[in-house]
Amino acid sequence: MEIVRSHRQLAAAAAAAAAGGAGALPTYRAAPQLEVRLEEFELFAIDRLRVLKGISDGLSRGKRPEEMEKLVCELWKTHMRHQDPAETLNKDIISHFVLRLVYCRTEELRKWFLSMETTLFRYRFRLESPESQRMLMTEFQLPYKALPHSEFEVVKDKLSQVARSIGQSANVESVFFKVPFEEVPDLVASRRVFLSKGYAYVAMSQVVSLVVTQFRCNISKALVLTNRKWTATIKEQEKDRLTPIVEALSNAYFGPDYSQPKDAVEISLKDIDQLAKSSFPLCMRHMLDKLRENHHLKHGGRMQFGLFLKGAGLKLEDALAFWRAEFSQKVGSERFDKEYAYSIRHNYGKEGKRTDYTPYSCQKIISATPGVGDHHGCPYRHFGDENLRAALNKMGVGGHALEEIMDKVKNRHYQLACTLTFEATHGVSCDSGINHPNQYFSESQKVLRAKNQTVESQSTT
Repeated sequence: MEIVRSHRQLAAAAAAAAAGGAGALPTYRAAPQLEVRLEEFELFAIDRLRVLKGISDGLSRGKRPEEMEKLVCELWKTHMRHQDPAETLNKDIISHFVLRLVYCRTEELRKWFLSMETTLFRYRFRLESPESQRMLMTEFQLPYKALPHSEFEVVKDKLSQVARSIGQSANVESVFFKVPFEEVPDLVASRRVFLSKGYAYVAMSQVVSLVVTQFRCNISKALVLTNRKWTATIKEQEKDRLTPIVEALSNAYFGPDYSQPKDAVEISLKDIDQLAKSSFPLCMRHMLDKLRENHHLKHGGRMQFGLFLKGAGLKLEDALAFWRAEFSQKVGSERFDKEYAYSIRHNYGKEGKRTDYTPYSCQKIISATPGVGDHHGCPYRHFGDENLRAALNKMGVGGHALEEIMDKVKNRHYQLACTLTFEATHGVSCDSGINHPNQYFSESQKVLRAKNQTVESQSTT
């Protein structure tokens, strides 16, 4: 792919051929020789990333296959469709290869991208027509032929038994493929195929497992090769143009920036402690506790907590008074004014370049690496098991809810763990998920206001 600043209409047929697609569903075997505008390079990738992150959230919430299929359809329609089918295909292909570049750079990134792209491909494949599915099987050059009629008759009763055991009709499909069992680990694990002498008998309706296994293998190898190219040449060659975009995309946050308080809300100094108990996420409650205890936070903590308070509605004058009241107990007022007041004014856009800094998103906080004596970062990622349990107990979370949260932490679903904490402490569901500390605060205030209004209306009747 060549990144250009001018636009050229792309031919969908050429793009599909270059990307190795038999139909509307590309197989992404090779990067197409296309010219791409710099704006599209980033925007297409962001739209696909919205789809992949939506899939990740659905999986971490334990959605059933039929729910995931519906979710994938909705995500794709919302973020990847175009009124011109040719442009939809171009966007599909370009966005995949951009994100392949973004997520090739570390083992953790590769693992996440591979899992999400494989899941996306699986559900898109299921929506293809039988004819298109067979074309894709040919495209992947799978060395399997349909089971001969004579062999089918021998195992027909066994196939019927398997069909009944998984709740399907006893009328067995007529087209089966005999494949080594290790080629379809998901079907074997869920006991959805008949096994005999090291082979699995895969029905045409189950052939998605064969194709997905090959797709996953191809993408896995491609990510390793892309990483080598990125490290050897691309990163340095594109350091002034593409590299900053690529490095930022893996930690991209797509919600509101909360640089200004939502709904013009303001909070005052006297309210902070009460608001912390009712509406601060765990990361911010923890930093306030440590600030009150030590009368000091290191730079990372001051940035994370200070910008959060700014986004929650704390005015500059009150912010200066808040930090001065704490820090002066340890370093004195004079030293505070000399060494710390400037950075607070700077965060509010009143010093230096006059930049109006935005509060940190969950993604940025999770990716932080707190050192000894630091208190910033994400508790769900950076706390030990015992400390996290104690902190959640302090918030009033226990029992089944606590164990569910700890299970999400164990599986590294940190934002979902925070979402479950919100739901447990507020008694409401949060289907959108928590993606930003200030979103947590804003949603909490909405819930509390609604409860107060309900109580008031009941008291007047």
